[in-house]
Amino acid sequence: MGTVFANVSISLDGYIAGPNDSRENPLGDGGEQLHEWMVDTESWKDQHGHDGGETNRDSEIVAESNENVGAAIMGRRMFDNDEGPWGDDPFEGYWGDDPPFAVPVFVLTHHPREPLEMDGGTTFHFVTDGIERALKRASDTVDDEDIEIVGGATVIQQFIEAGLIDELQLHVVPVLLGDGIRLFESLDSDPIELERTRMVGSPDVTHLWFDVETDRNEQ
Repeated sequence: MGTVFANVSISLDGYIAGPNDSRENPLGDGGEQLHEWMVDTESWKDQHGHDGGETNRDSEIVAESNENVGAAIMGRRMFDNDEGPWGDDPFEGYWGDDPPFAVPVFVLTHHPREPLEMDGGTTFHFVTDGIERALKRASDTVDDEDIEIVGGATVIQQFIEAGLIDELQLHVVPVLLGDGIRLFESLDSDPIELERTRMVGSPDVTHLWFDVETDRNEQ
């Protein structure tokens, strides 16, 4: 496989979602502001089946981040903002009938569920035995393609602490949310060294790339 990377928009004070998140309000109060820079781009609109959008440097970065992704991994709360059993008529997630991923997506959960095949090439696979197993299953579906850790915060923290992530992409939005879900709130490890490899600024967001000290290639 190629690079294992996390890719997330974050407020200047370190939050990836605002307070009071719920199924009806998945990004929390004010959290939509973290993604406005991206939603306005041509690349994002094209990925979601819409026309129009801005053709600017931000749009190029969105396209670049997606161009070699062969599989994705996310946490259960990013799928449906819940943690309990699926029930008899389980929710099919926030992503609509034609999700934007177009690759296999492995959802970390405590509750088994059959794969959910959607339009456009996206199939959600539900993994109950941890991040290492999710990464193994994702790696089995790709050749030289990348694997994207799309969130949320707890999942990204777990991958970083386990030394299973190669690159961290942060898109820093100039807003102070003051409360919500902080990306690095619960890191419980020795200091983790990052090497900044790239930085691109635009009026709405600052894009940062970091190489992460990883044990993945030694396992």
